[in-house]
Amino acid sequence: METNFSIKGKVAVITGAGGVLGGSMARHFIKEGARVVAMDIRQEQLDLIVEELRILGGDATGFIGNVLDIESLEKVSQQIVETWGRIDILINVAGGNLPGATLAPDQTVFDMKIEDWEKVTNLNLNGTVYPSLVFAKVMAKQGKGSIINISSMAAYAAITRVPGYSVAKTGIISFTQWMAMEMALKFGEGIRVNAIAPGFFIGDQNRAILINPDGSLTERSQKVLAKTPMKRFGDITELNGAVQFLCSDAAGFITGAILPVDGGFSSFSGV
Repeated sequence: METNFSIKGKVAVITGAGGVLGGSMARHFIKEGARVVAMDIRQEQLDLIVEELRILGGDATGFIGNVLDIESLEKVSQQIVETWGRIDILINVAGGNLPGATLAPDQTVFDMKIEDWEKVTNLNLNGTVYPSLVFAKVMAKQGKGSIINISSMAAYAAITRVPGYSVAKTGIISFTQWMAMEMALKFGEGIRVNAIAPGFFIGDQNRAILINPDGSLTERSQKVLAKTPMKRFGDITELNGAVQFLCSDAAGFITGAILPVDGGFSSFSGV
């Protein structure tokens, strides 16, 4: 029996679907009955996730798309509408950090590679803004749709060593709130824009600064867990329920919200 938490039959576009986080959300949405449109800039990773989604028995398709190229995004949007007739959900997962934009413990901000700063801020902020602008056009015509952005705990308070990533993820909060206002005021209450703010999850991009080669916790990890009341790192699958909720009719009166999924990190002073 379907409930208002259901996303069954909804057409969900997931950028960065070939990555760990995007792939996890894609698998969850397929299992929940959504029609998943996986988008990634890397053909091999895209082919792998689409094949996996189809093996799960889901209705999935994949498109190569560059989240920093409006023309590329418009082409994908047109193909989706030609295939499915609509776009119900957009999840902006594409993003990440770069070693050159991450300061080593003995570095200062003046050692940061400015070209990597530009790449990280561009990918994480504009890589969310551009797809939102393109796919929201379809939602505006429909009068209904849901956009989910990915912010971070780095937007709540300063976190050492990741300046570019922090600035971009803070910008995503502002953009989420602004876009929520814009869509509701000018295109109706049916279009909602929200974000989740993940806490600390161990992945390929941050493993080296959270886990020592021998498997023990780094000093940074110990500080993170000391400020996390649940005393553990999250599992990426624990993000999926929050995203589904925000996409579903159960969240019909929620827009412009930033939902922390962080084990209590953002609410705890550490004392």
